[in-house]
Amino acid sequence: MTRIAFVIPCYRSAETIAGVAAEIEEVMQTRNGYEHRVVLVNDGSPDRTLDVLRALAMRPGVTAIDLAKNFGQHSAVLAGIEEARRQKADIVVCLDDDGQTPADEVFSLIDALDEGYDVVYARYEVKRHSPLRNLGSWCNEMLSRLLLKKPRDLYISSYFAMRRFVADELVRYDNSFPYLAGLILRATHNIGNVTVNHRRRAAGRSGYTLGRLIALWLNGFTAFSVLPLRVSMLLGIISALFGFGLGLYAVINKFLSPDVPMGWTTTVAAVSLIGGMILLVLGMIGEYVGRIYISISNSPQYVIRRRYGRREESSDKHGEHQRSENPGGQ
Repeated sequence: MTRIAFVIPCYRSAETIAGVAAEIEEVMQTRNGYEHRVVLVNDGSPDRTLDVLRALAMRPGVTAIDLAKNFGQHSAVLAGIEEARRQKADIVVCLDDDGQTPADEVFSLIDALDEGYDVVYARYEVKRHSPLRNLGSWCNEMLSRLLLKKPRDLYISSYFAMRRFVADELVRYDNSFPYLAGLILRATHNIGNVTVNHRRRAAGRSGYTLGRLIALWLNGFTAFSVLPLRVSMLLGIISALFGFGLGLYAVINKFLSPDVPMGWTTTVAAVSLIGGMILLVLGMIGEYVGRIYISISNSPQYVIRRRYGRREESSDKHGEHQRSENPGGQ
């Protein structure tokens, strides 16, 4: 019997998550040989999402995890993956809480795993996100190609299935700034795609604001690559060469035409360009240094306030990996 755990990070999904859980229950009844669990992670949602999750956790096989505050989607997913491992899942499936990722097509991903892949991502022919969310997805795609060496033909989405050993590798990451695509690409390159239907959002709106998208891009920039530092160094070299060339030009021009006054505009432009480059490079270095400081200060990826639902008898390692849990939960 293969055990599948569905991990769903929840934020402002009080109107949609019950439908997603019901769809999972319905589709899992269509094929024998599989046992499933559902792990719902409340990522500090300000609405009544936690109340809905607590009600769902009264059902067999459903666990709800309440995080102490909003830690972000990737941290919430890792909290759910850790819980799935505790429940001894053989396959972990991650999907969204808004119903746009079709839970009824989960066996398309699982069948692809059976073909030999370690991770299988859902690919959408037509995405029905908002323009801002689609822009964010495009930026993440470009970042993944440039910084994470993602194959051009590989599509990465929030709906994916992975084998147990990949989940084990993901939760070993104890940095305060997790980035799931980078973690998965670091663990394996045996990754496939299957095409599924992407639905329209039934209710509510995406929790990804412009600020959250920018934070995600910065995380992708700095979490798994030093390429931004190298680009900053290259910009510094270019600025230095430009400044040297401009200074040489000014000296030669003064010798050739002594009566020509030195250009105030040129000087201001050169100072502005070089000063801007210096600030850019210092800002990039400061971003890396700040993340290093936060990481070595043992800032947790997530803090669990409480779990709801029946707990499986298994080893509990939530005191490790820079994660934290309220011992008064349950």
